[in-house]
Amino acid sequence: MIRCWPVLILFATFLGCAYPNHPHDLRLRSVPDGPEGLSQAFFQSTGVALEPGHRVERVNNGRIFDAIEEEVRAARSSIHILSYIWRPGEPSDRLIRALSERQPGVECRVLVDAMGSINFEAVAPRLAAVGCETRVFRSVQGAIASLQLTRMLSRMHRKLVVRDGEVGITGGWGIWKSWEGDARNADEWRDSNVRVWGPAVRQLQQAFAENWQEAGGSFLPEACFPALSPAGEARAGFVASTGELYLSDGKRMTMVAIAAARHRLWIANAYFIPPQDISDLLILKAKEGVDVRVLVPGRHHDVKVVHEGQRGSYARLLAAGVRIWEYELSMMHSKTIVVDDRLSVIGSTNMDPLSLDVVEEGSLVVEDLALAGELAQDFEHDLGHAREIHASGWLRRGLLQRLAEQFPRLIGRYL
Repeated sequence: MIRCWPVLILFATFLGCAYPNHPHDLRLRSVPDGPEGLSQAFFQSTGVALEPGHRVERVNNGRIFDAIEEEVRAARSSIHILSYIWRPGEPSDRLIRALSERQPGVECRVLVDAMGSINFEAVAPRLAAVGCETRVFRSVQGAIASLQLTRMLSRMHRKLVVRDGEVGITGGWGIWKSWEGDARNADEWRDSNVRVWGPAVRQLQQAFAENWQEAGGSFLPEACFPALSPAGEARAGFVASTGELYLSDGKRMTMVAIAAARHRLWIANAYFIPPQDISDLLILKAKEGVDVRVLVPGRHHDVKVVHEGQRGSYARLLAAGVRIWEYELSMMHSKTIVVDDRLSVIGSTNMDPLSLDVVEEGSLVVEDLALAGELAQDFEHDLGHAREIHASGWLRRGLLQRLAEQFPRLIGRYL
């Protein structure tokens, strides 16, 4: 872990780096009404429409390992796993056991990020021994040797499982001990994930294939992209985002979702340092009377300097009527948005410059009354373990706290 601290510090200071408004910043106020209008808004912004025919299931906290294992054991032709974090430990051992017992003839491909998957060199031989082709995305050594900050930080942060090209899983999970349990204490992270059946699985598979190729893998067999029949009533689309300053698809997706809000906008986000155009849109929605709530990590934040940068965004939002809570039970790692009664976003996309502009991300956008209701219930339950930040008290915080909030941004100006 120690050898990664320089990289983590670099990561953290970049997260806190503010940048001025740019002529290409996206300025949205609203989107057309109705399912087709909403679908067109996402399609015209990201190229991904909300197609009918999906079944979705939320998968919270340590249940993610149950879901992945279920898909591994159900696979008939292929199982693909892509994760920013895969580290030695019981979750890794559990999945390797399942992979070793998969049905005969099932092709296994595993892709991890070099920076997030610390000590993966201890895992890779075991995956190879059970017949999994394993690759690592963008070596850290090569990035450091380039002396280019953007290249060092251009990581693969997506989390995907695709089984037989028919079922997909995405969210904020990693394959490590922090995702075990049920967020009952500081050692068990709070996270949100989703399993999906239907046409959007093809988009998850394409995102895997894209990163797999860059890591040196071959094109996937045509059988990995089967024709998919409708599986349910939900409308959905998977938005894969690749680093592109100012206007990545991840940023466009986030802003369309926010702009769509008419009466409710509930955001849970692990690394919340919104660029000014997103802050402006959140403020606009609050002034329009939308119930804008933001849930972020509190005292158990895994990167303290990022926590201070996050707090630097509070004052302006609070003054405009945005309500903010800090989760106090454990590290809150979810990346979800609930809009009104039917629209949800769930995946790996954080609301900070690194996630929106630099790294590989992916989120499932779903229009479904049931899923939105379940995520709203989760949000309200999480507020029971959170502390609300009130505008009056926040304005009276001390000088040292104010300076700490600005420290990441001051460093960022010199990177």
